[in-house]
Amino acid sequence: MSQPENDRKDDPPFLENGLESLIYGSRWLMAPLYLGLAAALAILVITFFRELITAIPGLYTMEEKQIILLVLTLIDISLAGNLVLIILFSGYENFVSKIEAAHNDRDRPEWMGTLDFSGLKIKLVASIVAISAIHLLKIFMNLESYTPTNIQWYVIIHLTFVGSGIGFALMDWIEEKSHKVAASDKH
Repeated sequence: MSQPENDRKDDPPFLENGLESLIYGSRWLMAPLYLGLAAALAILVITFFRELITAIPGLYTMEEKQIILLVLTLIDISLAGNLVLIILFSGYENFVSKIEAAHNDRDRPEWMGTLDFSGLKIKLVASIVAISAIHLLKIFMNLESYTPTNIQWYVIIHLTFVGSGIGFALMDWIEEKSHKVAASDKH
């Protein structure tokens, strides 16, 4: 028995289905990039321990300033690792597929699976601002190694990151308000 004529025109054509399946499946092209980010995370771990291990022999002769710079470097690497992890988890879950292995894990980060693109953007900018702030603090701890012009540029760049973060947060706030207004207009 054949379908009525008007039911057939509601079914998407074969070509359209195939094209949409191909486009939808193309999200998996991002998976190797996330594997690359996992490798970048491993590089950061190696770099962290390289910094720590190379500092150990001179630890007892280091001045307080050098120890603080070492700690700030380790914090900087750690924040960069957090940034990579946020992008890795959120990007994969938002754009490729849910990470099923994490859904029943009791150690799963609370934000995982709940961070949308807007939240991801804010977390990324906040991480970049934190990394920039740590780098700026390292510069302030070692002022004699920098020219006033270089210091000025580092501060300007940091303030640009801060301004970008505020701008992103403001845009998200405006978008959220406009959605609320649009929703209230419908009722």
